[in-house]
Amino acid sequence: MTDVFDELSWRGLIAHSTDPDALRAHFAEGPVTFYVGFDPTAPSIHMGNLVQIMLARALQRAGHRPILLVGGSTGLIGDPKQAGERVMNPAEQVADWVARIREQVSRLISFEGDNAAILVNNYDWTAGLSTLDFLRDVGKHFSVNRMLDREVVKARLDTGISYTEFSYVLLQSLDYRELFRRHGCTLQTGGSDQWGNLTAGVELIRRSDAARVHALATPLLTKADGTKFGKTESGTVWLDSAMTSPYAFHQFFLNAEDAKVVEYLRVFSERPREQLDDIASRSAEAPHLRIAQRALADDVTDLVHSPTERQAATAAAQAIFGRGELAQLSADTLRAVATELKAATLPKGDDLPTVVDALEAAGVVASRSAARRAIDEGGAYLNNVKVTDPGARLSADDVLAGGVVVLRRGRRTVGAVTIA
Repeated sequence: MTDVFDELSWRGLIAHSTDPDALRAHFAEGPVTFYVGFDPTAPSIHMGNLVQIMLARALQRAGHRPILLVGGSTGLIGDPKQAGERVMNPAEQVADWVARIREQVSRLISFEGDNAAILVNNYDWTAGLSTLDFLRDVGKHFSVNRMLDREVVKARLDTGISYTEFSYVLLQSLDYRELFRRHGCTLQTGGSDQWGNLTAGVELIRRSDAARVHALATPLLTKADGTKFGKTESGTVWLDSAMTSPYAFHQFFLNAEDAKVVEYLRVFSERPREQLDDIASRSAEAPHLRIAQRALADDVTDLVHSPTERQAATAAAQAIFGRGELAQLSADTLRAVATELKAATLPKGDDLPTVVDALEAAGVVASRSAARRAIDEGGAYLNNVKVTDPGARLSADDVLAGGVVVLRRGRRTVGAVTIA
């Protein structure tokens, strides 16, 4: 067993723990069975969940045993949020999301070896639980006064919070106790926004089973301006390739801020400390080379998607700036590129649009006259081929797989259109 606590601290994966010294000693005593839960509130897990996956992978590498819980029952309820009451999703939809998320997390954690992961669904032990048994066996251990003192509850008292969401903490605490009894689980991990739920589970086990267990929370990753990391203008960065393409996923990390990229690299890359320190040093000396960003984007895309998808994403990024063959990219990759470039859709009609119209529609020039001027000056490109005729019209040969056409002005101003 390794002293994983120091490793987690160095990687920035610990925001809170119930008792750091006791938890460090607990790790040293031998393999610890721990769990992390994922509620199916969407068809896919996202960047915030990936932090929990990285923590679980680090603990498993150190010899500890992960339990991955997908919340088939807690997903029907929803953890309270400060903005207002959650919409309850239909049970059939939640069940479908459970299956999809189970498949996702199964690819990211090892289910082989002496400390093979276990995958569970809390619906298995809550579906048949009667209200009376729940209130007598779980509810009696919770003080309403302490529940009212939780930050998320206090934030909702003026606008109102349903008893359903108010009781969510009891269900999550029951999960911890159930896994403690069934599998000897003595550590629950989660995000820092879950700290109240995590410690409530620790307290339930202490009260009902007279046992000492632990909780560990990861910090909320933020951008330099303090906003949440994992959000883009188009929304959440998902781990499902159908919701966030591998190209967009790779680009998201490639665009990480210089001020934060080393922090993200420690969390999301599994390279040893010496390599990461070397990358950080070289990046500080030459930030324009974006060494850390490239390492980050490559490592995370390899893990979540595959090296093949990462190579396709890299090839696409190079090709749209003229350093590769656009025609060799797949239709899926080109459609992903078009989406990221916010491509306009042009009607095909009897004739394809003119190149001037395409340049304007792609947003690489401000007007048709600016498009003609760019062509006259030799700075307009169609699929990386210089345009010389201001009166040229797109041809069928110009339309790439997926109906995409890539336009560029100069070296860096790139856009696209799709042909309907």
